Amino acid sequence: MDLTNLKPPKGAKHASKRVGRGQGSGNGVTAGRGEKGAKSRSGFKHKRGFEGGQMPLHRRVPKRGFFNPFRVEYAVVNLDAIADRFEAGAVVTPELLREKGLLKGASGQLVKVLARGDVSKAFTVRAHKFSGKAAEKIAAAGGTAEPIVTGA
Repeated sequence: MDLTNLKPPKGAKHASKRVGRGQGSGNGVTAGRGEKGAKSRSGFKHKRGFEGGQMPLHRRVPKRGFFNPFRVEYAVVNLDAIADRFEAGAVVTPELLREKGLLKGASGQLVKVLARGDVSKAFTVRAHKFSGKAAEKIAAAGGTAEPIVTGA
């Protein structure tokens, strides 16, 4: 037994229907396309999303709000989570946050630090953005909040 002996089971393969080859073939005249209408004509194509004249889904569903294509999304990290996982004097970077499991998803994501929780340790936090309160709390604990500048 090898690949050259393989055959499909009996009845699995059918000869293709030869349409439009005259009356005797059983598929002459309209060639299986029915009678009149767009689908019986050559060159007919459905529009994308066409549902047979019914209002298509993309027009039935209500549109709400505004989509801003220039929106910048940040992965957020709270101060209490940083304080729990880092020692005093540590330099906290997005790479370290990802290693410690505080950031999920793709690397290269922009990071914003928010002010939930209290900080008693002094450390340097490098992130793309800080909430006003977060920067204040870091400074009050004796640390520094260093924004990472991106873009050209």
